[in-house]
Amino acid sequence: MKFSWTTAKMTERLNTFIARFLPTSRRKAEELIFSGQVHVNGQPVLEPFFRVEPKAKVTVEGQPVKPKKNLVYYALNKPRGFVCSEKRFKQERLVTDLFPQTQERLFTIGRLDKDSEGLILLTNDGQFAQDVSSPKMGVEKEYVVKTVQEITHEHLVQLSKGGFVEGSYVKPKSVVKVRKGTTKVILKEGRKREIRVLFQKANLEITELKRVRIGNLQLGSLQPGQYKSILETERLAIIS
Repeated sequence: MKFSWTTAKMTERLNTFIARFLPTSRRKAEELIFSGQVHVNGQPVLEPFFRVEPKAKVTVEGQPVKPKKNLVYYALNKPRGFVCSEKRFKQERLVTDLFPQTQERLFTIGRLDKDSEGLILLTNDGQFAQDVSSPKMGVEKEYVVKTVQEITHEHLVQLSKGGFVEGSYVKPKSVVKVRKGTTKVILKEGRKREIRVLFQKANLEITELKRVRIGNLQLGSLQPGQYKSILETERLAIIS
């Protein structure tokens, strides 16, 4: 098929296609492609940038990939004690347990650890999840952190310098003291338990860790365990 700009607009990259129509990210979609589990019109395709035509039949692990008719987006105030995972370990409570009436298979965008609370997004739109999570997009996440100790100037200096987390050097965008034992921290890319690791290195004991903002979306008046649908304007504002 001869390439043209018109053709390009009518087709879509295979990794993007899978991320849009499966509850997964582009990175996971590429792993599926490289592993040989993705077929287009009955033939295995190992190239993530392979362009898929609108009428092409795509399967993943033998199952057809069909366009979702109902993409959903939720903002949840995650209570403490709930886990952001698709798999349950023993008697753990998953955040998806808070959505008993939802028929769509949801997954969280990013994570809050079991002992943390606050704003988290859930969706079945893999592409949106990728956009929010990607370090290239630089979507800010704001947290309120309470500690046993009073925050000193020395603490603020050390926290602002950042440190190594999971083998990579990370640095908060800002660290601001709100009151004696309360700090606001803004991150642009988050590593696993990044805030807890940085505070531990500063010899600070955290008593409460709450996320209050993602991009331009505020936690607002949502109570623990409550969720709301995200409007299209709110969704676009998160990644703008």
